[in-house]
Amino acid sequence: METSDLGAIWLTLKLASLVMLLLLLIGTPIAWWLARTNSRMKGVIGAVVALPLVLPPTVLGFYLLVALGPNGPGGKLTESLGLGVLPFTFPGLVIASVIYSLPFMVQPLQTAFEAIGERPLEVAATLRASPWDTFWSVVVPLSRPGFMAGAILSFAHTVGEFGVVLMIGGNIPDKTRVVSVQIYDHVEAFEYTQAHWLSGGMLAFSFIVLLTLYTLNPRLGRARS
Repeated sequence: METSDLGAIWLTLKLASLVMLLLLLIGTPIAWWLARTNSRMKGVIGAVVALPLVLPPTVLGFYLLVALGPNGPGGKLTESLGLGVLPFTFPGLVIASVIYSLPFMVQPLQTAFEAIGERPLEVAATLRASPWDTFWSVVVPLSRPGFMAGAILSFAHTVGEFGVVLMIGGNIPDKTRVVSVQIYDHVEAFEYTQAHWLSGGMLAFSFIVLLTLYTLNPRLGRARS
């Protein structure tokens, strides 16, 4: 295995781990709101969250490229803050990956939150538990399968990204070149042996992820599949 392959693997694992942690922070309140609200906006917000499931990755990547570019609103904001523009940088990859993998965190959590029902929350309220205490002492333990499924799926989905990361990150060694892009480079160069090694690793990883999901959490595993 070449040094560039190891660099791509390390960058991919770094990206997926960071995105998973950010999605836990961002996706949990979104999923809780979707599970609990009766607002008319629930359908709209739910559709926006799920949009990456049906939108072609290149389309999402293109609009992110425009929005975060020097002439886009995001690019103007980051430049005004002295951060420069984010396309073709690792932070740009993180933002794109968070948006692209958002439904893989939100939907398992929303399903787990909805499955709790009202009774445990009512019991906690009668014991004078605050909403914050109720969430951490009652909701989180009962929703553990949802957190587990969301973390596994969002991590794995980020590892397997191609279209979005190529559009927003390009192909810069040790900066934005992830495993999927590295495989593409090997195939373009007719380096099939190296492509087989990386592709085989991705195949094994994907199988282990699904096996873990189905073994530890079969109900949510079936729902997400």
